[in-house]
Amino acid sequence: MAKIFAVLMAVLALQAGTALAQDKVAQPTAAELKAMLADFDQYAAKAMADWKIPGMAVGIVKDGKLIFGKGYGVKTLGGNDPVTENTLFQIGSTSKAFTSTLVAMLVDEGKLKWEDKVVDHAADFRMYDPWVTREFQIVDLMAQRSGMPAYAADTLFSLGFDRAYIKQAIRHIKPVTSFRGHFAYVNNLWLVAAGIVERYTGKTWEQTLKERIFDPLGMSHSSADMQSFLNAKDVSSLHAAEGGKVITLPKNWEFLEWSYIAGPAGAINSTIGDMAKWLAFQMDNGKVDDKQLVSEANMQVLHSPKTIAGLSGELHKNAFYCLGWIYMEHSPYPVIWHNGGTQMKTMVAYVPEQKIGVVVLSNYVTGLPELLAFRFFDQYAGKPAKDLSAEGLAEFEKAKKKEEAKKPVPPKNPLAPMPLETYTGIYSNDVYGKISVSLVDGKLTVVIGPKKLKITLSHWNKDVFAAHWPVSDPELESAFASFQANPEGKITGITLDTLNQDDDLGVFHRVETPADTH
Repeated sequence: MAKIFAVLMAVLALQAGTALAQDKVAQPTAAELKAMLADFDQYAAKAMADWKIPGMAVGIVKDGKLIFGKGYGVKTLGGNDPVTENTLFQIGSTSKAFTSTLVAMLVDEGKLKWEDKVVDHAADFRMYDPWVTREFQIVDLMAQRSGMPAYAADTLFSLGFDRAYIKQAIRHIKPVTSFRGHFAYVNNLWLVAAGIVERYTGKTWEQTLKERIFDPLGMSHSSADMQSFLNAKDVSSLHAAEGGKVITLPKNWEFLEWSYIAGPAGAINSTIGDMAKWLAFQMDNGKVDDKQLVSEANMQVLHSPKTIAGLSGELHKNAFYCLGWIYMEHSPYPVIWHNGGTQMKTMVAYVPEQKIGVVVLSNYVTGLPELLAFRFFDQYAGKPAKDLSAEGLAEFEKAKKKEEAKKPVPPKNPLAPMPLETYTGIYSNDVYGKISVSLVDGKLTVVIGPKKLKITLSHWNKDVFAAHWPVSDPELESAFASFQANPEGKITGITLDTLNQDDDLGVFHRVETPADTH
């Protein structure tokens, strides 16, 4: 999923305050709450415009009821179709809590225990280190402490590899930290958790999700497949940043499928009304209509800290990853939350002590959904209403300028490459499989993955080429492909730096040349 967590932690560092609650805080009166919601309504509308978000929907849940639900802006940039309470959005990684809830149901049923070894329930599960494979527990699948690099091999989802392949690829991803020693957000292990759900229910993750969560909670607008998103009438468009502007992606965008392949880590489509029901269910510790779908004990397991995600500094709050949720110390009470990013951005959060929760769904990726939630919590607790949106936007613009300044500058006198034919051939690695490098219209082109994604290379310096990925993503604007040669000048490999996350996932070794093919 989008690399949102680290950005959010930096933005929330703008908030000062005591990390732990000391005294009970009075609940606002009905009149105070009414005024608060009116202020929040105006603030949200202005902040959305400031961040250039085409549209969003906000829901506030109190004591199990939706007390505020409203759409802002439009579903499609430049259009006039307004966002409503029933507009469908992708909710991204906030889907993870649904998967962990399904696992909790299996624990309640005695099918497994949190501390069970994964290999006892998924015989083909393998991590890179055999010892880690043997010791990996069910809880570890969802606690973000695997030892793999953050977002390990996430590009597999966009390249069209299926869930079965991705689960097998995990065994080839080298650890960069000790197992359980460090927080690193990954998506691939949620596929393993979902596979265990499928084993014991005899149904797909999507079917189980509908029967065990959507239907009992009355989440009638929600789904977890791409076709439902495409067929929906009241649905938001996806948007992206390109050349400093916001653009609308076509409905049949070629990479739309990626979040649905990621499925259990980020596939759900939902609305403010449905997400309010989900939030009420979480806030009521697994109960809906006086029926306990998940035991309170296991809901506590889902919501309690497992892994240190961020330690307190002068302005930071201690944050801990739970199981599909983040527990963050905040004044006057801790907040349980999670965000999600596809080409849309979601925030789901609540304060257990105050029984108040916020859902924000938006159709463009920014830091605003999180800031809106925390601003409302501060208001609700009677704290001075800081302009977190303005502060966050200023921080974002500052970070963007720093990134711009760090962009590599082409060398004035680049060294010439070898004849371009020299670089062509087949290259391979254990995670991404085989890729081909060929000459197309006088330019080197890399073809990768089942989608046969084409990456065009333009010469930069000697054996280094700028890599132009056909995706609207600012992180790819300074991507490179570097070829390696042996002392005799024969090309032996290529490194795609976009895939090279803290290890050698982007290193491909040459396995075939055009001469070999002949």
